[in-house]
Amino acid sequence: MACPFFLPLARLNNDQWIHAPRLPLGDVYRGECRASAEPFEPAEQEQRELCNCGYAHGRCTRFPEGAPDAARFSLIEDSKVVWIVERDHSPIEFGFDEPRDEILAAQRRAFLESHRRRLAIAAGA
Repeated sequence: MACPFFLPLARLNNDQWIHAPRLPLGDVYRGECRASAEPFEPAEQEQRELCNCGYAHGRCTRFPEGAPDAARFSLIEDSKVVWIVERDHSPIEFGFDEPRDEILAAQRRAFLESHRRRLAIAAGA
């Protein structure tokens, strides 16, 4: 469940972990916080622990009060993704098509790219 205000821009190295955690976008990403009108790039550690993992309410100083606190993605078919936006661990919005929200659409693309990269690695490509 990535932070719904996190705009992923580029994949980061996952070598920090011996066994990488199951990440909401599949891989860890570098990106921008869009919780306010002025885009902000948090420190890499903050991006790894908060932006990429969601549920940052109460832990991130930029997180807006009362806002959705996570975005979840699941693969249904080879390239069909269901996305769910949550607040307090409950779904408030979901869909199967490309989201209209720029950040959610970018997160969906990052999730699919990570999945395809893993498939290519497994196939030995």
